Amino acid sequence: MAEPTTPAPLSAVEEEQLARMRYRRALVRKKRKEREAAGEIKELNITAMMDMMTIILVFLLKSFASSSAAITASEDVRPPVSTTRATPKDTVAVTITPKNIMVGDKEVVRLKEGRIPAEQLQGRLVPALDVQLKKEVEKLKYIASRNPAAPFSHELSVIADKKVPYDMLLTVLYTAGQNELENYRFVVLKKGDD
Repeated sequence: MAEPTTPAPLSAVEEEQLARMRYRRALVRKKRKEREAAGEIKELNITAMMDMMTIILVFLLKSFASSSAAITASEDVRPPVSTTRATPKDTVAVTITPKNIMVGDKEVVRLKEGRIPAEQLQGRLVPALDVQLKKEVEKLKYIASRNPAAPFSHELSVIADKKVPYDMLLTVLYTAGQNELENYRFVVLKKGDD
């Protein structure tokens, strides 16, 4: 069995370094106690935070109080006029102009003489529009699966020029129906706003 060894005596230099280290620790403790005694804030003062949150809340309420349907300003689209009081909802938006069909801000079909070209039709289905609507629906379903406060509503907002032929409108609605967008809302101008 090995015998325990006793620590070797410290040299004068090591003792001086040890004393300085103890002094520094004591000094740090003393300064900390002085700060605490002087009334340093130990908790978070939330008054300023509440003011800031109130301002942000008012800003967000004002922002969301405005219409949520975004209509891109264009000379090509002149929606029909109505006396409705219903407010628009934030949904998948299909815009039909005399020149093209867009989903959101993305053009999916270029029209020829105000009609969908025959090569871009499969019966009543418009494949390019179908692909883009599938992407939008998948995105909305993904959001709904992650956020129960934003359920997938199966709604479509149609922003169409008042001169769009009824047959083209039916073709667009048929394609939307193939993508689970069964509830349609037509965006109109409030009477007196045109």
